[in-house]
Amino acid sequence: MTTTEQLLSSVEMARFVANGFHRLDAIVPAELNERAIPEFDAGQQPGVAYGTPLKRAFPEGSIPRALLDLPAVAGALRSLVGSDPTVDHHHTHVREPHEGGAQPLHGDAIIDTRIDAFDIQLMYYPQKVTVDMGGTLSVPGSHLRRTNESDTGRYQNLRGQTRLTCPPGTVVLLHHGIWHGGRRNDSDIRRYMFKIRFNPTAPQVRTWDVSDLDDPAVARELSVFHPWSEHATSRLEIYNRIKMWRALTGDTSFDIDYWATRVANRPGRA
Repeated sequence: MTTTEQLLSSVEMARFVANGFHRLDAIVPAELNERAIPEFDAGQQPGVAYGTPLKRAFPEGSIPRALLDLPAVAGALRSLVGSDPTVDHHHTHVREPHEGGAQPLHGDAIIDTRIDAFDIQLMYYPQKVTVDMGGTLSVPGSHLRRTNESDTGRYQNLRGQTRLTCPPGTVVLLHHGIWHGGRRNDSDIRRYMFKIRFNPTAPQVRTWDVSDLDDPAVARELSVFHPWSEHATSRLEIYNRIKMWRALTGDTSFDIDYWATRVANRPGRA
């Protein structure tokens, strides 16, 4: 990696914990976008075995290597999974014009109850994605509501869901548990999305720029309510975020409105 200096701030990390994604619009240079689609069509992306260290996964000059060497992408990835992740897998997803089908809403793993660790999925869109091209649908804040793969597939629409539209060269980094699905492509254009999943190899503790760790905006980001859950059960999401933030910062005293402290109270025990 050429640089990892553009780390996320604590406020940005808290926003990721609350929403389950970090988005970088039009971050990839036009020349790389222009290379990408012909190479995707030709199947030229290098094969990578499960668990290959990122530093050895992609050869110099390849699209993935160039993508991951971008300072903003490298810095965000290091902030989220640390400096030496492994590559789980990668795949080029293509939605054909007027194909007439959509992916069911799903998470990309069997049930996963980890709070102190998470995988990251990078999604790269080399072309402009319009509404009729059926961009990736996702449900912000759903990543900590644990499901088993396509348990959510019977849900057609949820309040607050987003259907991605973006300029060319956009990269989105997702928590592995977020509910999402590829929408139907109703346009005359093939739609491309290149995905890489990363696994951390070291504790994901203070891997970002922590200079603003005490910023009051951190707690505000972690306290956001999403419209798909009603007010009472939204508190469960905030409680889960508190637990995740404690794990990420190593600060077991962090709390919002005394919720986690109250639940952890065990009178008379050391």
